[in-house]
Amino acid sequence: MVRKELTIANETGLHARPAQLFVQKASEFEAEIKVKKEDGAEANAKSILGVMALALTCGTKITIEADGKDAGKAVQALVELVEQRFGES
Repeated sequence: MVRKELTIANETGLHARPAQLFVQKASEFEAEIKVKKEDGAEANAKSILGVMALALTCGTKITIEADGKDAGKAVQALVELVEQRFGES
């Protein structure tokens, strides 16, 4: 299992467009991937409804956790997407 903790930095958080990008990226991998909030809420990273339901706002700390043969690459790709603020300023 591979996991990485990070903070949502883009001002608008994971609204519809960033959530869609996140889910699309997660779906490129075979690994099972979860997104977890500090409060214990979690969602399948490949589910747009699950990710949106987490209501990830700017400043929210999350953990991306993956398990499977390409788990390391999956976590790395998703971390990069979050750190790049989903292409937003």
